[in-house]
Amino acid sequence: MKRKSTCESCVYYNYDEEYNCYVCEVNLDQDEMEKFVTNTFYNCPYFRFYDEYKTVKKQN
Repeated sequence: MKRKSTCESCVYYNYDEEYNCYVCEVNLDQDEMEKFVTNTFYNCPYFRFYDEYKTVKKQN
């Protein structure tokens, strides 16, 4: 069984005010975009964990 990468904790998953929804900011090809939209994008090669606390530490 493949594990899903959690888009919600990815650095590239951001809210787009123009579209009023969350989007992946990676330039996905057509097949990858289909998987993203249908929530079947397993083991995303672009996934990078977004660590909010790490960013805050650098600002101090």
